[in-house]
Amino acid sequence: MTTTIHSNTQPAWWKEAVVYQIYPASFLSTGSGSIPGWGDIRGVINKLDYLKHLGVDIVWLSPIFNSPQVDMGYDISDYKDIDPRYGSLEDVDDLIKGLKARGMRFMVDLVVNHTSDQHAWFLNSRSSKSAAKRDWYIWQPPKYDTEGKRKPPNNWSMILGEANSAWTWDEETQEYYLALFTPEQPDLNWRNPEVREAVHDVLRFWLDRGASGFRMDVINLISKVEGYPDAEVVDPSVPYQPGQKYFANGPHLHEYLQDINAKVLSHYDTITVGEMPFVHDETEIIKVVGATRKELNMIFIFDLVDIDNIPGSFRLTLHPWQPTEIRRIITKYQRLMLDKDGWNSIFIENHDNPRSVSRYCDDSDAFRALGAKLLCLMQTTLAGTLYVYQGEELGMRNLRPEVAPEQYKDIESINYWRKMNALHPDSPGDLKGARPVLQRKARDHARTPVQWSAEANAGFCAEGTEPWMMVNTDYHTVNAEAQRVYESEEDLSVLQFWQRGLASRKDHRDCFVYGGFEGVGEEGGSVFAYKRISRGAGGEAFVTVLNFSGGEVEWMVPERVRMEKWVTGTYGKKAPDLALEGTVKLRPWEGVLGMCAA
Repeated sequence: MTTTIHSNTQPAWWKEAVVYQIYPASFLSTGSGSIPGWGDIRGVINKLDYLKHLGVDIVWLSPIFNSPQVDMGYDISDYKDIDPRYGSLEDVDDLIKGLKARGMRFMVDLVVNHTSDQHAWFLNSRSSKSAAKRDWYIWQPPKYDTEGKRKPPNNWSMILGEANSAWTWDEETQEYYLALFTPEQPDLNWRNPEVREAVHDVLRFWLDRGASGFRMDVINLISKVEGYPDAEVVDPSVPYQPGQKYFANGPHLHEYLQDINAKVLSHYDTITVGEMPFVHDETEIIKVVGATRKELNMIFIFDLVDIDNIPGSFRLTLHPWQPTEIRRIITKYQRLMLDKDGWNSIFIENHDNPRSVSRYCDDSDAFRALGAKLLCLMQTTLAGTLYVYQGEELGMRNLRPEVAPEQYKDIESINYWRKMNALHPDSPGDLKGARPVLQRKARDHARTPVQWSAEANAGFCAEGTEPWMMVNTDYHTVNAEAQRVYESEEDLSVLQFWQRGLASRKDHRDCFVYGGFEGVGEEGGSVFAYKRISRGAGGEAFVTVLNFSGGEVEWMVPERVRMEKWVTGTYGKKAPDLALEGTVKLRPWEGVLGMCAA
Protein backbone atom coordinates (compact mmCIF):
# COMPACT_ATOMS: atom_id res chain seq x y z
CA MET A 1 0.00 0.00 0.00
CA THR A 2 1.29 3.46 -0.90
CA THR A 3 1.34 6.04 1.90
CA THR A 4 0.78 9.66 0.97
CA ILE A 5 3.44 11.89 2.53
CA HIS A 6 2.11 15.39 3.12
CA SER A 7 4.47 18.33 3.28
CA ASN A 8 2.38 19.97 6.01
CA THR A 9 4.48 17.94 8.47
CA GLN A 10 7.72 19.43 7.14
CA PRO A 11 9.07 21.97 9.67
CA ALA A 12 9.12 25.68 8.77
CA TRP A 13 9.73 28.70 10.97
CA TRP A 14 6.45 30.32 9.97
CA LYS A 15 4.46 27.24 10.92
CA GLU A 16 5.84 27.18 14.46
CA ALA A 17 5.70 30.95 14.97
CA VAL A 18 3.35 32.76 17.33
CA VAL A 19 2.09 35.91 15.60
CA TYR A 20 0.92 38.82 17.73
CA GLN A 21 -1.36 41.35 16.04
CA ILE A 22 -1.02 44.95 17.14
CA TYR A 23 -3.65 47.58 16.39
CA PRO A 24 -1.18 50.44 16.77
CA ALA A 25 -3.64 53.24 17.53
CA SER A 26 -4.68 51.37 20.68
CA PHE A 27 -1.47 49.64 21.77
CA LEU A 28 0.63 52.24 23.61
CA SER A 29 1.07 55.99 23.20
CA THR A 30 4.46 57.46 24.06
CA GLY A 31 3.63 60.89 22.66
CA SER A 32 6.18 60.48 19.85
CA GLY A 33 3.50 60.60 17.14
CA SER A 34 1.78 63.73 15.90
CA ILE A 35 -1.52 63.18 17.78
CA PRO A 36 -1.64 62.98 21.59
CA GLY A 37 -3.54 59.98 22.93
CA TRP A 38 -2.86 57.94 19.81
CA GLY A 39 -0.73 54.79 19.89
CA ASP A 40 2.60 55.01 18.07
CA ILE A 41 5.49 52.89 16.80
CA ARG A 42 7.70 53.89 19.74
CA GLY A 43 5.03 52.39 21.97
CA VAL A 44 5.48 49.05 20.21
CA ILE A 45 9.27 49.28 20.60
CA ASN A 46 8.83 49.93 24.32
CA LYS A 47 6.91 46.67 24.74
CA LEU A 48 9.14 44.31 22.76
CA ASP A 49 10.51 42.69 25.91
CA TYR A 50 6.94 42.11 27.14
CA LEU A 51 6.08 40.41 23.85
CA LYS A 52 9.26 38.33 23.88
CA HIS A 53 8.51 37.17 27.42
CA LEU A 54 4.97 36.26 26.40
CA GLY A 55 6.31 33.94 23.71
CA VAL A 56 5.74 36.00 20.54
CA ASP A 57 7.85 35.37 17.41
CA ILE A 58 6.29 37.74 14.86
CA VAL A 59 4.75 41.18 15.35
CA TRP A 60 2.05 42.09 12.84
CA LEU A 61 1.06 45.75 12.79
CA SER A 62 -2.26 46.84 11.35
CA PRO A 63 -1.68 49.59 8.76
CA ILE A 64 0.62 52.43 9.81
CA PHE A 65 0.90 54.02 6.35
CA ASN A 66 -0.18 57.51 5.39
CA SER A 67 -3.96 57.59 5.50
CA PRO A 68 -6.92 59.94 5.97
CA GLN A 69 -8.05 57.37 8.60
CA VAL A 70 -11.60 56.99 7.32
CA ASP A 71 -11.30 53.27 8.11
CA MET A 72 -8.51 53.44 10.70
CA GLY A 73 -5.67 53.15 8.20
CA TYR A 74 -7.20 50.58 5.88
CA ASP A 75 -7.63 53.48 3.46
CA ILE A 76 -4.02 54.00 2.40
CA SER A 77 -2.83 57.11 0.56
CA ASP A 78 0.88 56.17 0.41
CA TYR A 79 2.20 52.61 0.79
CA LYS A 80 5.81 53.72 1.25
CA ASP A 81 5.49 56.29 4.00
CA ILE A 82 4.26 56.29 7.59
CA ASP A 83 1.37 58.32 8.94
CA PRO A 84 2.92 60.93 11.26
CA ARG A 85 0.42 60.06 14.00
CA TYR A 86 2.35 56.78 14.32
CA GLY A 87 5.85 58.10 13.70
CA SER A 88 8.24 57.79 10.78
CA LEU A 89 10.01 55.32 8.52
CA GLU A 90 13.01 55.66 10.81
CA ASP A 91 10.85 54.50 13.70
CA VAL A 92 9.87 51.43 11.69
CA ASP A 93 13.55 50.76 10.95
CA ASP A 94 14.25 50.89 14.69
CA LEU A 95 11.33 48.55 15.34
CA ILE A 96 12.66 46.02 12.85
CA LYS A 97 16.12 46.26 14.41
CA GLY A 98 14.67 45.74 17.87
CA LEU A 99 12.72 42.71 16.71
CA LYS A 100 15.74 41.13 15.01
CA ALA A 101 17.86 41.70 18.13
CA ARG A 102 15.34 39.57 20.04
CA GLY A 103 15.06 36.87 17.38
CA MET A 104 11.65 38.17 16.29
CA ARG A 105 10.21 39.28 12.95
CA PHE A 106 7.97 41.98 11.44
CA MET A 107 4.80 41.41 9.41
CA VAL A 108 3.26 44.14 7.25
CA ASP A 109 -0.49 44.57 6.78
CA LEU A 110 -0.90 44.79 2.99
CA VAL A 111 -4.14 46.45 1.83
CA VAL A 112 -4.27 46.26 -1.96
CA ASN A 113 -7.87 45.46 -2.85
CA HIS A 114 -8.45 49.19 -2.51
CA THR A 115 -6.66 52.43 -1.71
CA SER A 116 -7.70 55.72 -0.19
CA ASP A 117 -9.50 58.14 -2.50
CA GLN A 118 -6.63 60.49 -1.58
CA HIS A 119 -3.96 58.19 -3.04
CA ALA A 120 -2.11 59.78 -5.98
CA TRP A 121 -3.24 56.87 -8.15
CA PHE A 122 -6.91 57.61 -7.58
CA LEU A 123 -6.54 61.37 -7.77
CA ASN A 124 -5.15 60.84 -11.26
CA SER A 125 -7.79 58.24 -12.13
CA ARG A 126 -10.73 60.48 -11.27
CA SER A 127 -9.27 63.60 -12.91
CA SER A 128 -10.70 62.69 -16.35
CA LYS A 129 -11.85 59.72 -18.42
CA SER A 130 -8.63 59.97 -20.40
CA ALA A 131 -6.33 60.07 -17.35
CA ALA A 132 -3.26 57.82 -17.43
CA LYS A 133 -4.51 55.85 -14.41
CA ARG A 134 -8.23 55.87 -15.26
CA ASP A 135 -8.16 52.11 -15.74
CA TRP A 136 -6.37 51.54 -12.41
CA TYR A 137 -9.80 51.57 -10.74
CA ILE A 138 -13.21 50.13 -11.61
CA TRP A 139 -15.37 52.70 -13.39
CA GLN A 140 -18.80 52.08 -14.89
CA PRO A 141 -21.44 54.29 -16.54
CA PRO A 142 -24.77 54.73 -14.77
CA LYS A 143 -27.98 52.87 -15.45
CA TYR A 144 -31.38 54.55 -15.64
CA ASP A 145 -34.82 53.41 -14.54
CA THR A 146 -38.01 53.78 -16.59
CA GLU A 147 -38.42 57.33 -15.31
CA GLY A 148 -34.91 58.30 -16.36
CA LYS A 149 -33.55 58.38 -12.83
CA ARG A 150 -29.85 57.57 -12.52
CA LYS A 151 -28.96 54.28 -10.81
CA PRO A 152 -25.71 52.50 -9.86
CA PRO A 153 -24.39 49.83 -12.25
CA ASN A 154 -25.78 47.06 -10.02
CA ASN A 155 -27.47 46.44 -6.66
CA TRP A 156 -24.42 45.48 -4.56
CA SER A 157 -24.45 46.89 -1.05
CA MET A 158 -21.46 48.44 0.66
CA ILE A 159 -19.77 46.11 3.18
CA LEU A 160 -19.34 48.72 5.91
CA GLY A 161 -22.64 50.45 5.20
CA GLU A 162 -25.25 47.96 4.05
CA ALA A 163 -27.87 50.64 3.43
CA ASN A 164 -25.66 52.19 0.76
CA SER A 165 -24.60 51.20 -2.73
CA ALA A 166 -21.11 49.80 -3.28
CA TRP A 167 -20.84 52.26 -6.18
CA THR A 168 -20.01 55.95 -5.68
CA TRP A 169 -21.00 58.62 -8.18
CA ASP A 170 -18.27 60.91 -9.47
CA GLU A 171 -19.80 64.18 -10.58
CA GLU A 172 -16.72 65.37 -12.46
CA THR A 173 -16.46 62.44 -14.88
CA GLN A 174 -20.12 61.34 -14.73
CA GLU A 175 -19.38 57.72 -13.89
CA TYR A 176 -19.54 55.43 -10.86
CA TYR A 177 -16.50 53.83 -9.24
CA LEU A 178 -16.64 50.64 -7.19
CA ALA A 179 -15.88 51.08 -3.48
CA LEU A 180 -16.93 47.95 -1.61
CA PHE A 181 -16.12 49.27 1.88
CA THR A 182 -16.66 53.04 1.98
CA PRO A 183 -16.80 55.75 -0.73
CA GLU A 184 -13.32 56.78 0.39
CA GLN A 185 -11.87 53.33 -0.39
CA PRO A 186 -12.09 52.78 -4.17
CA ASP A 187 -11.31 49.26 -5.41
CA LEU A 188 -8.27 48.76 -7.59
CA ASN A 189 -8.70 47.18 -11.01
CA TRP A 190 -6.48 44.11 -10.83
CA ARG A 191 -7.22 43.24 -14.46
CA ASN A 192 -4.77 46.01 -15.32
CA PRO A 193 -1.20 44.59 -15.36
CA GLU A 194 0.16 48.01 -14.36
CA VAL A 195 -1.79 47.76 -11.10
CA ARG A 196 -0.38 44.31 -10.39
CA GLU A 197 3.18 45.48 -11.04
CA ALA A 198 2.65 48.50 -8.76
CA VAL A 199 1.53 46.14 -5.98
CA HIS A 200 4.57 43.92 -6.54
CA ASP A 201 6.74 47.00 -6.15
CA VAL A 202 5.14 47.75 -2.76
CA LEU A 203 5.89 44.20 -1.57
CA ARG A 204 9.52 44.44 -2.64
CA PHE A 205 9.88 47.80 -0.88
CA TRP A 206 8.91 46.34 2.50
CA LEU A 207 10.72 43.04 2.11
CA ASP A 208 13.91 44.86 1.21
CA ARG A 209 13.43 47.07 4.27
CA GLY A 210 13.42 44.04 6.56
CA ALA A 211 9.83 42.80 6.75
CA SER A 212 9.38 39.02 6.87
CA GLY A 213 5.97 38.78 5.29
CA PHE A 214 2.44 40.04 4.88
CA ARG A 215 -1.06 39.75 6.16
CA MET A 216 -3.06 40.45 2.99
CA ASP A 217 -6.29 42.32 3.63
CA VAL A 218 -9.43 40.94 1.90
CA ILE A 219 -7.13 39.50 -0.74
CA ASN A 220 -9.83 37.25 -2.21
CA LEU A 221 -11.78 40.32 -3.36
CA ILE A 222 -9.17 41.43 -5.92
CA SER A 223 -10.90 39.54 -8.76
CA LYS A 224 -14.53 40.37 -9.53
CA VAL A 225 -16.89 38.59 -11.91
CA GLU A 226 -16.89 40.45 -15.22
CA GLY A 227 -20.09 42.27 -16.08
CA TYR A 228 -20.84 42.95 -12.39
CA PRO A 229 -24.21 41.11 -12.27
CA ASP A 230 -26.90 42.02 -9.78
CA ALA A 231 -26.84 40.19 -6.43
CA GLU A 232 -29.72 38.00 -5.35
CA VAL A 233 -32.31 39.79 -3.24
CA VAL A 234 -32.05 38.50 0.32
CA ASP A 235 -33.67 41.50 2.04
CA PRO A 236 -36.52 43.04 -0.01
CA SER A 237 -36.83 45.91 2.48
CA VAL A 238 -33.58 47.53 1.27
CA PRO A 239 -32.46 48.50 -2.25
CA TYR A 240 -28.93 47.08 -2.07
CA GLN A 241 -27.95 43.46 -1.47
CA PRO A 242 -24.81 41.51 -0.42
CA GLY A 243 -22.86 40.83 -3.62
CA GLN A 244 -20.07 38.60 -2.37
CA LYS A 245 -21.06 35.86 -4.81
CA TYR A 246 -19.68 38.10 -7.55
CA PHE A 247 -16.80 39.94 -5.90
CA ALA A 248 -15.21 37.23 -3.69
CA ASN A 249 -12.92 34.54 -5.13
CA GLY A 250 -13.39 35.78 -8.67
CA PRO A 251 -12.19 34.07 -11.84
CA HIS A 252 -8.61 35.40 -11.80
CA LEU A 253 -7.82 35.22 -8.07
CA HIS A 254 -5.45 32.26 -8.30
CA GLU A 255 -3.70 33.70 -11.34
CA TYR A 256 -3.01 36.93 -9.45
CA LEU A 257 -1.79 35.16 -6.29
CA GLN A 258 0.50 32.84 -8.22
CA ASP A 259 1.87 35.87 -10.05
CA ILE A 260 2.72 37.54 -6.71
CA ASN A 261 4.44 34.38 -5.55
CA ALA A 262 6.43 33.83 -8.73
CA LYS A 263 7.57 37.42 -9.18
CA VAL A 264 8.08 38.49 -5.55
CA LEU A 265 7.51 36.09 -2.64
CA SER A 266 9.51 33.17 -4.04
CA HIS A 267 12.63 35.36 -3.97
CA TYR A 268 12.39 35.90 -0.19
CA ASP A 269 11.86 33.77 2.93
CA THR A 270 8.39 34.96 3.92
CA ILE A 271 5.22 34.28 5.86
CA THR A 272 1.94 35.08 4.12
CA VAL A 273 -1.61 34.93 5.39
CA GLY A 274 -4.61 36.04 3.40
CA GLU A 275 -7.76 37.51 4.86
CA MET A 276 -10.47 35.73 2.85
CA PRO A 277 -14.03 36.53 3.94
CA PHE A 278 -17.09 34.86 2.37
CA VAL A 279 -15.22 31.70 1.31
CA HIS A 280 -16.41 28.32 2.57
CA ASP A 281 -15.72 26.03 -0.39
CA GLU A 282 -13.00 23.57 0.61
CA THR A 283 -11.66 23.24 -2.92
CA GLU A 284 -11.22 27.00 -3.22
CA ILE A 285 -9.46 27.15 0.15
CA ILE A 286 -6.98 24.40 -0.75
CA LYS A 287 -6.29 26.09 -4.08
CA VAL A 288 -4.88 29.01 -2.09
CA VAL A 289 -3.07 27.22 0.76
CA GLY A 290 -2.18 23.86 -0.75
CA ALA A 291 1.52 23.14 -0.28
CA THR A 292 2.13 22.74 -4.02
CA ARG A 293 -0.05 25.65 -5.17
CA LYS A 294 2.52 28.42 -4.67
CA GLU A 295 -0.04 31.02 -3.63
CA LEU A 296 -0.18 31.77 0.13
CA ASN A 297 1.05 29.94 3.24
CA MET A 298 -2.35 30.13 4.90
CA ILE A 299 -5.56 32.15 5.09
CA PHE A 300 -7.88 33.37 7.82
CA ILE A 301 -11.00 31.22 7.64
CA PHE A 302 -13.94 33.06 9.17
CA ASP A 303 -16.40 30.29 9.99
CA LEU A 304 -15.61 30.43 13.70
CA VAL A 305 -15.86 34.22 13.99
CA ASP A 306 -18.99 34.18 11.81
CA ILE A 307 -20.67 31.67 14.14
CA ASP A 308 -23.13 34.28 15.45
CA ASN A 309 -23.89 35.93 12.09
CA ILE A 310 -27.20 35.38 10.33
CA PRO A 311 -26.19 33.19 7.34
CA GLY A 312 -25.74 35.19 4.14
CA SER A 313 -25.57 38.52 5.95
CA PHE A 314 -22.73 40.81 6.91
CA ARG A 315 -21.31 40.98 10.43
CA LEU A 316 -23.68 43.15 12.46
CA THR A 317 -26.36 40.56 13.09
CA LEU A 318 -27.06 38.14 15.92
CA HIS A 319 -27.67 34.44 15.37
CA PRO A 320 -27.95 31.80 18.11
CA TRP A 321 -25.32 29.05 18.14
CA GLN A 322 -24.39 25.97 20.12
CA PRO A 323 -21.01 24.64 21.33
CA THR A 324 -21.42 21.73 18.91
CA GLU A 325 -20.79 24.23 16.10
CA ILE A 326 -17.36 25.06 17.54
CA ARG A 327 -16.54 21.36 17.43
CA ARG A 328 -17.87 21.00 13.88
CA ILE A 329 -15.99 24.01 12.49
CA ILE A 330 -12.64 23.31 14.11
CA THR A 331 -12.75 19.60 13.30
CA LYS A 332 -13.64 20.38 9.68
CA TYR A 333 -10.65 22.62 9.06
CA GLN A 334 -8.16 20.70 11.18
CA ARG A 335 -8.93 17.60 9.12
CA LEU A 336 -9.08 19.50 5.82
CA MET A 337 -5.53 20.81 6.11
CA LEU A 338 -4.12 17.51 7.34
CA ASP A 339 -5.87 15.48 4.65
CA LYS A 340 -5.42 17.90 1.73
CA ASP A 341 -1.90 19.13 2.52
CA GLY A 342 -2.77 22.69 3.43
CA TRP A 343 -2.00 24.84 6.47
CA ASN A 344 -4.24 26.46 9.09
CA SER A 345 -4.15 29.79 10.84
CA ILE A 346 -5.45 29.58 14.42
CA PHE A 347 -7.27 32.70 15.66
CA ILE A 348 -10.48 33.82 17.34
CA GLU A 349 -9.75 37.54 17.73
CA ASN A 350 -8.62 40.41 15.55
CA HIS A 351 -9.33 44.10 15.03
CA ASP A 352 -12.59 43.34 13.18
CA ASN A 353 -14.22 41.15 15.83
CA PRO A 354 -15.45 41.50 19.40
CA ARG A 355 -13.50 40.10 22.31
CA SER A 356 -13.51 36.30 22.34
CA VAL A 357 -14.28 35.86 26.02
CA SER A 358 -17.41 37.98 25.52
CA ARG A 359 -18.41 36.11 22.37
CA TYR A 360 -17.82 32.46 23.23
CA CYS A 361 -17.86 32.41 27.02
CA ASP A 362 -19.21 34.35 30.02
CA ASP A 363 -17.35 37.63 30.51
CA SER A 364 -18.81 38.33 33.95
CA ASP A 365 -16.36 38.99 36.77
CA ALA A 366 -16.96 35.47 38.08
CA PHE A 367 -16.04 33.65 34.86
CA ARG A 368 -14.05 36.06 32.63
CA ALA A 369 -10.63 34.67 33.56
CA LEU A 370 -11.80 31.06 33.32
CA GLY A 371 -13.29 31.63 29.88
CA ALA A 372 -10.13 33.36 28.66
CA LYS A 373 -8.01 30.43 29.86
CA LEU A 374 -10.36 27.94 28.22
CA LEU A 375 -9.93 29.69 24.87
CA CYS A 376 -6.15 29.84 25.37
CA LEU A 377 -5.97 26.12 26.07
CA MET A 378 -7.96 25.40 22.91
CA GLN A 379 -5.87 27.57 20.62
CA THR A 380 -2.47 26.54 21.95
CA THR A 381 -3.27 22.86 21.31
CA LEU A 382 -4.55 23.11 17.72
CA ALA A 383 -2.56 22.52 14.51
CA GLY A 384 -1.50 25.55 12.50
CA THR A 385 0.14 28.94 12.96
CA LEU A 386 -1.21 30.70 16.05
CA TYR A 387 -2.32 34.35 15.98
CA VAL A 388 -2.89 36.27 19.22
CA TYR A 389 -4.56 39.68 19.22
CA GLN A 390 -3.42 42.44 21.57
CA GLY A 391 -5.14 42.17 24.94
CA GLU A 392 -6.38 38.66 24.27
CA GLU A 393 -3.58 37.40 26.51
CA LEU A 394 -5.13 39.48 29.32
CA GLY A 395 -8.69 38.30 28.81
CA MET A 396 -9.83 41.80 27.80
CA ARG A 397 -13.57 41.92 27.21
CA ASN A 398 -16.18 43.96 25.36
CA LEU A 399 -17.15 47.47 26.39
CA ARG A 400 -19.65 47.41 29.21
CA PRO A 401 -23.37 47.49 28.27
CA GLU A 402 -23.89 50.98 29.70
CA VAL A 403 -21.82 52.52 26.87
CA ALA A 404 -24.26 54.32 24.58
CA PRO A 405 -24.24 53.57 20.83
CA GLU A 406 -23.41 57.21 20.16
CA GLN A 407 -20.03 56.65 21.88
CA TYR A 408 -18.94 53.99 19.40
CA LYS A 409 -16.36 55.30 16.93
CA ASP A 410 -15.92 52.66 14.24
CA ILE A 411 -17.35 53.58 10.85
CA GLU A 412 -19.22 50.27 10.62
CA SER A 413 -20.89 50.91 13.99
CA ILE A 414 -21.75 54.49 13.06
CA ASN A 415 -23.25 53.42 9.72
CA TYR A 416 -25.21 50.60 11.36
CA TRP A 417 -26.71 52.83 14.05
CA ARG A 418 -27.54 55.49 11.45
CA LYS A 419 -29.19 52.84 9.26
CA MET A 420 -31.29 51.47 12.12
CA ASN A 421 -32.43 54.96 13.12
CA ALA A 422 -33.39 55.69 9.50
CA LEU A 423 -35.37 52.44 9.26
CA HIS A 424 -37.24 53.12 12.50
CA PRO A 425 -37.54 56.93 12.80
CA ASP A 426 -40.88 56.78 14.60
CA SER A 427 -40.33 53.57 16.51
CA PRO A 428 -37.43 53.97 18.95
CA GLY A 429 -38.54 50.72 20.59
CA ASP A 430 -37.31 48.84 17.51
CA LEU A 431 -33.81 50.12 18.23
CA LYS A 432 -33.72 48.00 21.38
CA GLY A 433 -32.80 45.09 19.14
CA ALA A 434 -30.07 47.10 17.45
CA ARG A 435 -28.27 48.14 20.61
CA PRO A 436 -27.49 44.54 21.71
CA VAL A 437 -26.01 43.92 18.26
CA LEU A 438 -23.48 46.70 18.83
CA GLN A 439 -22.87 45.55 22.39
CA ARG A 440 -22.08 42.03 21.20
CA LYS A 441 -20.54 42.48 17.74
CA ALA A 442 -19.08 45.95 17.14
CA ARG A 443 -15.46 46.21 16.03
CA ASP A 444 -15.00 48.93 18.67
CA HIS A 445 -14.63 46.27 21.38
CA ALA A 446 -11.32 45.10 19.93
CA ARG A 447 -10.07 48.65 19.50
CA THR A 448 -10.20 49.99 23.05
CA PRO A 449 -6.73 50.82 24.40
CA VAL A 450 -4.66 47.96 25.80
CA GLN A 451 -4.96 47.92 29.59
CA TRP A 452 -1.37 48.05 30.82
CA SER A 453 -1.95 49.09 34.42
CA ALA A 454 -4.41 50.52 36.94
CA GLU A 455 -2.95 53.99 36.40
CA ALA A 456 -4.81 56.78 34.59
CA ASN A 457 -5.96 55.78 31.09
CA ALA A 458 -4.90 52.20 31.91
CA GLY A 459 -1.31 53.26 31.31
CA PHE A 460 -2.04 53.61 27.59
CA CYS A 461 -1.20 57.31 27.50
CA ALA A 462 -0.08 59.96 29.95
CA GLU A 463 -2.41 61.26 32.64
CA GLY A 464 -4.14 64.39 31.42
CA THR A 465 -4.07 63.20 27.81
CA GLU A 466 -7.37 62.08 26.32
CA PRO A 467 -7.13 58.67 24.60
CA TRP A 468 -8.41 58.64 21.03
CA MET A 469 -10.92 56.00 22.12
CA MET A 470 -12.49 55.26 25.48
CA VAL A 471 -10.68 52.91 27.83
CA ASN A 472 -12.78 50.03 29.07
CA THR A 473 -13.99 50.75 32.59
CA ASP A 474 -12.64 47.48 34.06
CA TYR A 475 -8.96 48.42 33.69
CA HIS A 476 -8.43 48.84 37.44
CA THR A 477 -8.71 45.06 37.84
CA VAL A 478 -8.05 43.75 34.32
CA ASN A 479 -4.57 44.90 33.30
CA ALA A 480 -1.17 43.56 32.32
CA GLU A 481 0.77 44.75 35.36
CA ALA A 482 -1.62 43.14 37.85
CA GLN A 483 -1.47 39.87 35.91
CA ARG A 484 2.30 40.01 35.49
CA VAL A 485 3.02 40.28 39.22
CA TYR A 486 0.17 38.00 40.31
CA GLU A 487 1.44 35.48 42.85
CA SER A 488 -0.51 32.45 44.03
CA GLU A 489 0.40 28.90 44.91
CA GLU A 490 -2.97 27.80 43.61
CA ASP A 491 -3.64 29.71 40.39
CA LEU A 492 -2.27 31.62 37.40
CA SER A 493 -3.43 34.91 35.93
CA VAL A 494 -4.68 34.87 32.34
CA LEU A 495 -1.37 36.37 31.19
CA GLN A 496 0.64 33.75 33.07
CA PHE A 497 -1.59 31.00 31.69
CA TRP A 498 -0.92 32.24 28.13
CA GLN A 499 2.84 32.34 28.79
CA ARG A 500 2.77 28.76 30.00
CA GLY A 501 0.53 27.65 27.15
CA LEU A 502 2.75 29.17 24.46
CA ALA A 503 5.86 27.65 26.04
CA SER A 504 4.17 24.24 26.17
CA ARG A 505 3.13 24.57 22.51
CA LYS A 506 6.75 25.12 21.51
CA ASP A 507 8.07 22.35 23.75
CA HIS A 508 5.59 19.91 22.17
CA ARG A 509 5.55 21.37 18.65
CA ASP A 510 5.71 17.96 16.98
CA CYS A 511 2.32 17.24 18.49
CA PHE A 512 0.54 20.59 18.81
CA VAL A 513 1.82 22.34 15.66
CA TYR A 514 2.36 19.43 13.27
CA GLY A 515 0.50 16.47 14.77
CA GLY A 516 -2.63 14.60 13.77
CA PHE A 517 -6.11 15.54 14.98
CA GLU A 518 -9.24 13.60 15.81
CA GLY A 519 -12.35 14.49 17.76
CA VAL A 520 -13.06 12.21 20.71
CA GLY A 521 -16.13 11.53 22.83
CA GLU A 522 -19.78 12.17 22.12
CA GLU A 523 -20.57 14.97 19.67
CA GLY A 524 -23.56 16.48 21.48
CA GLY A 525 -23.63 18.77 24.48
CA SER A 526 -21.25 21.47 25.61
CA VAL A 527 -17.99 19.49 25.70
CA PHE A 528 -15.50 19.70 22.84
CA ALA A 529 -12.71 17.15 23.15
CA TYR A 530 -9.97 16.15 20.73
CA LYS A 531 -6.78 14.14 20.54
CA ARG A 532 -3.48 15.39 19.10
CA ILE A 533 -0.91 12.81 18.02
CA SER A 534 2.71 13.42 17.08
CA ARG A 535 3.61 12.23 13.60
CA GLY A 536 6.04 9.29 13.42
CA ALA A 537 6.71 6.30 15.64
CA GLY A 538 7.21 6.76 19.35
CA GLY A 539 5.61 10.19 19.51
CA GLU A 540 3.48 11.64 22.26
CA ALA A 541 -0.26 12.27 22.33
CA PHE A 542 -2.53 14.64 24.26
CA VAL A 543 -6.26 15.02 24.82
CA THR A 544 -7.84 18.46 25.28
CA VAL A 545 -11.28 18.58 26.93
CA LEU A 546 -13.22 21.87 26.95
CA ASN A 547 -16.52 22.66 28.69
CA PHE A 548 -18.18 25.46 26.73
CA SER A 549 -20.91 26.08 29.29
CA GLY A 550 -21.56 27.84 32.57
CA GLY A 551 -22.71 24.63 34.24
CA GLU A 552 -21.11 21.51 35.63
CA VAL A 553 -21.03 18.63 33.16
CA GLU A 554 -19.87 15.05 33.04
CA TRP A 555 -17.67 13.74 30.26
CA MET A 556 -17.09 10.08 29.65
CA VAL A 557 -13.51 9.15 28.75
CA PRO A 558 -13.85 7.02 25.60
CA GLU A 559 -12.55 3.47 26.00
CA ARG A 560 -10.25 3.89 23.00
CA VAL A 561 -8.56 6.87 24.67
CA ARG A 562 -6.08 5.41 27.14
CA MET A 563 -5.38 8.33 29.45
CA GLU A 564 -2.03 8.32 31.25
CA LYS A 565 -2.18 11.51 33.30
CA TRP A 566 -3.77 14.97 33.40
CA VAL A 567 -1.11 17.66 33.07
CA THR A 568 -2.82 21.05 33.24
CA GLY A 569 -6.17 22.77 33.56
CA THR A 570 -7.82 26.16 33.72
CA TYR A 571 -8.87 26.01 37.38
CA GLY A 572 -5.47 25.95 39.03
CA LYS A 573 -1.70 25.88 38.73
CA LYS A 574 -1.38 22.18 39.56
CA ALA A 575 -2.39 19.20 37.42
CA PRO A 576 -6.13 18.42 37.71
CA ASP A 577 -7.08 15.57 40.03
CA LEU A 578 -9.43 13.76 37.67
CA ALA A 579 -10.23 10.17 36.84
CA LEU A 580 -8.27 8.59 33.98
CA GLU A 581 -11.22 6.44 32.91
CA GLY A 582 -14.97 6.51 33.28
CA THR A 583 -16.63 9.82 34.14
CA VAL A 584 -14.80 13.14 34.41
CA LYS A 585 -16.63 16.02 36.09
CA LEU A 586 -15.96 19.44 34.59
CA ARG A 587 -16.77 22.73 36.28
CA PRO A 588 -18.17 25.79 34.43
CA TRP A 589 -15.89 26.90 31.57
CA GLU A 590 -13.26 24.36 32.59
CA GLY A 591 -10.62 23.03 30.22
CA VAL A 592 -8.15 20.24 30.94
CA LEU A 593 -5.21 18.76 29.06
CA GLY A 594 -3.93 15.24 29.54
CA MET A 595 -1.39 12.85 28.10
CA CYS A 596 -2.60 9.61 26.60
CA ALA A 597 -1.28 6.64 24.67
CA ALA A 598 -0.50 7.43 21.07
